[in-house]
Amino acid sequence: MTTPDIPLSDAGYPPREGPTFLGHPRGLYVLFFAELWERFSYYGMRALLILYLTKHFLMSDAQSGMIYGAYTSLVYVTPVVGGWLADRYLGQRKAVLFGGILIAFGHLLLGLEGDGGQDEVALNAFWTALAFIIVGTGFLKANISVIVGQLYPREDMRRDPAYTIFYMGINVGGVLGPLVCGILGETLGWSYGFGAAAVGMLAGIVVFVLGKPSLMGKGEPPDPAKLAQRIGGMISREWLIYLGSLLGVALVWWLIQNHNAVGVLLAGTSAVVVAFLLWDATTRMNRIERDRMFAVLFLIALNPLFWGLFEQAGSSLSLFTDRHVDRTLLGMTIPASVFQSVNSFFVITLAPLFAGLWSWTSRRGWEPSAPAKFGAALILVGLGFLLLVAGALAVGTGNPTPVIFVLGIYFLHTMGELCLSPVGLSAMSKLSLPRMASLVMGVWFLSTAAGDFIAGMIASAIGAKGAEGGDQVGAVLTMYEFVGGIAIGVGVVVLLVAPFIRRLMHLDTLKDES
Repeated sequence: MTTPDIPLSDAGYPPREGPTFLGHPRGLYVLFFAELWERFSYYGMRALLILYLTKHFLMSDAQSGMIYGAYTSLVYVTPVVGGWLADRYLGQRKAVLFGGILIAFGHLLLGLEGDGGQDEVALNAFWTALAFIIVGTGFLKANISVIVGQLYPREDMRRDPAYTIFYMGINVGGVLGPLVCGILGETLGWSYGFGAAAVGMLAGIVVFVLGKPSLMGKGEPPDPAKLAQRIGGMISREWLIYLGSLLGVALVWWLIQNHNAVGVLLAGTSAVVVAFLLWDATTRMNRIERDRMFAVLFLIALNPLFWGLFEQAGSSLSLFTDRHVDRTLLGMTIPASVFQSVNSFFVITLAPLFAGLWSWTSRRGWEPSAPAKFGAALILVGLGFLLLVAGALAVGTGNPTPVIFVLGIYFLHTMGELCLSPVGLSAMSKLSLPRMASLVMGVWFLSTAAGDFIAGMIASAIGAKGAEGGDQVGAVLTMYEFVGGIAIGVGVVVLLVAPFIRRLMHLDTLKDES
């Protein structure tokens, strides 16, 4: 129901701006559905990507794994640039709209599948499509989340619930995308699946444009006159940014085909940023601030390991599910891409349970520290791989693996994600100094991008080993057993040192200092 614009100071809320729905500004639901459709398109396309590379373009598992890793890592790098351009010039609303248009165009290009094999025209269309999607995501991904926060004053009690509602939209899209795009793509044809992703993104754009009045003027350019200013008397700064982004598309087009360059870019950027943080910690911070920065860097260092293993879901695990898992249900064979929706489904069902668990343990003084939760996350992701290996070996590598073990690995990995991802975001914002909060959050996402690239390297290694020995099942299981054991071992070590890292966080003085 819609409530009138009335002050709620007696309830502890600041006065609301404009009409609301279920206690929140209508703009929240505009952003909810826009993000839902964007995530529908992203996860729907991602579910088909590795299968499209191996089945349609007939690329090797090793090459496909590296392309997948380069793509997913660049998706996490470009929002740094898109966020900066929005903050300084475009404003978040224009950035989101422009990014959505680029993404939709990229999905439409993916529909030009050609005749398969190493079709040069189709391959160039494919590289160009990925580049448009990556650059478009850079403009959209971070900025739409920023608008959510702009709808509320800083002291508004509804901010956290608003982000929870928004996060549910992400995961609803994550469930629906692989279901719809996966089924269409694997049964009717690749172009139908990618076309559905394009329709999803176009639906998000329509919702966003029609819902502009509900955004109450939020996310507009910080300086409209500066944005409209003509550079050299010829073209406005706004259109210069749009045209410049096409040069970015050309750069990403080259990077996505040169995986080593992506690795060098990530490694070099990470080294420079971490070196700067260490220099700042040792020269400009007091003891408590320095300790907290060391704790932050410890947590950041664990992030690539987790995501490098977790992101096997879209690469090597997807291929294993397609080739070696019994996917028959009620006489029907479930497309492998559909299983990409399982993680989002588990997030929706398990997230409230985890939130309740942390609240319950916190009230009793039992809540694990952030480092301990990271250790648990690594153990869970390792156990997921060992569960799949055990299930495959139990029935024999010559027989299809029961689907229950694939569901089991997703279940354990999702629990690990809930122990690490939201906890990490909270720790970054809580422990970093206000003057470098955005930088630290950027480093966190940079480490996630590094993890995605590592995921591609692992998937590529599995593919290369399988091709060498001719035993694809054995290659997958051997690597999964190895990385699962590594993750559990590192997780145990993290649990052992967690009390020391917790002391570095100085949580007892954090509130007073803030």
